[in-house]
Amino acid sequence: MQEHPFAQTVSLACHDLRTPLATVSGFAKTLLRSDGLDGRTERFVGMIDDASEQLAVLLDELGALARIEGGRYEPPLIEADTLELAASEDGRIAVEGAGETVETDVAAVRRSLHALAVAAVRYGGLERATWTVRGRELELAPVTAEAAPVVLGDELRDFAAIAARAVIEALGGTVTLEGETLRVVL
Repeated sequence: MQEHPFAQTVSLACHDLRTPLATVSGFAKTLLRSDGLDGRTERFVGMIDDASEQLAVLLDELGALARIEGGRYEPPLIEADTLELAASEDGRIAVEGAGETVETDVAAVRRSLHALAVAAVRYGGLERATWTVRGRELELAPVTAEAAPVVLGDELRDFAAIAARAVIEALGGTVTLEGETLRVVL
């Protein structure tokens, strides 16, 4: 039997999982658009739809991490403003400052910045964290002492934060902690 590198196997699994996930997501969306669902059923189908979207994000993160680990990460580089990359619809994440145009893997960096902020809030027991954007430099604060090892990926408790740091560094950026401020340079 031929040996396959683990990262390549994980990439293949992520790809293959997309077909059944697309089926689940597609049927959930179809049911949500149909008339005649009672409130309870509509709520349950909505939960299935939300969960399928979360699974898609996890597959994207795992796939990117596997490509990085396997030396096969060749993302599409597209121009984007750093302020827009940090922007989030999540009420726990505020963004201020002035951005700069960079060429990067837009979807992966957007997911990464969101993941770092969510980890800071969740593991720091915070209600809110703020990205301050100064061109290519983005600072997230506060990052409490409890949250810091998780946000940095040093403590294996948040997969999205681990993938976030790997993506940013694979794109030539840096992720460092200075006191209670996480500094990301893109």
